[in-house]
Amino acid sequence: MRLFVAVLPPPAVVEELAQALEGLRDDRLRWTAQAGWHFTLAFLGEVRDEVLPELHTRLARAAHRTAPFTLRLHGAGHFGDRALWIGAAGDLDALRMLSERADAAARRAGVPMGQHHRYTPHLTLGRSRDIKRDHPEQGGGDGLRPYLEALAPYEGTAWPVTELSLVRSNLPTSGVPGEQPRYETVAAWPLEG
Repeated sequence: MRLFVAVLPPPAVVEELAQALEGLRDDRLRWTAQAGWHFTLAFLGEVRDEVLPELHTRLARAAHRTAPFTLRLHGAGHFGDRALWIGAAGDLDALRMLSERADAAARRAGVPMGQHHRYTPHLTLGRSRDIKRDHPEQGGGDGLRPYLEALAPYEGTAWPVTELSLVRSNLPTSGVPGEQPRYETVAAWPLEG
């Protein structure tokens, strides 16, 4: 089962962002579906079934040790020409700590994790359709510049983060161009601190 640990923004925050993106979406990016908007805290990849009980126990413990905190969507950024994202503001130290706890929980449960990097909070909005190829005059992040400029001043409504979610990623299987992964929350734990 392909899994990741995430913070999921509430529906009102998702709708607010969707409205901000109206008029900005075009066919230069493969835009992610609203149903898939999330802050990944730890990507686990394929997890064996026998590891799941210990993973659940350890993630529950991580949530229990973390107090609720406040976030809001804020600004925009990119990873090269590959991905456009919206950032976060608020209690980023708490978000980073929750990410570290989720990563540690997975490792201790026996999930083989890659090298741990400093967490960059981001919600992916779209991925490149190869902007450099389609628009060779733009590259090195320049192809995303119109989106970055439009989203730079974005300030979403703050919300309380009260839950840690374990999400299953169901990858596309139909072969239909543009089909997106489907995400299914398989478990969630309240933040209790």
